[in-house]
Amino acid sequence: MPQITVTLAEGRTPEQIRTLQHEVHEAVLRSIDTRPEYIRIVVHEVPTTHWSTGDTTIAEMHAPHTPTPTTEEEMS
Repeated sequence: MPQITVTLAEGRTPEQIRTLQHEVHEAVLRSIDTRPEYIRIVVHEVPTTHWSTGDTTIAEMHAPHTPTPTTEEEMS
């Protein structure tokens, strides 16, 4: 009984997640000898503030960047 776990950053629509489940299900059916009703797929959505790479969260990566002032005129 195959169980597939997919972890994604949150933000996909229910339709996108359903399409993913369908496509993964079909790939498993094509790849291994099992019955369709035995395939289990679990999708975990993680808040973008709880997922980081290189010490930067996904939320931080997508946040608008505010340039740091470099001259006295820009700082006032």
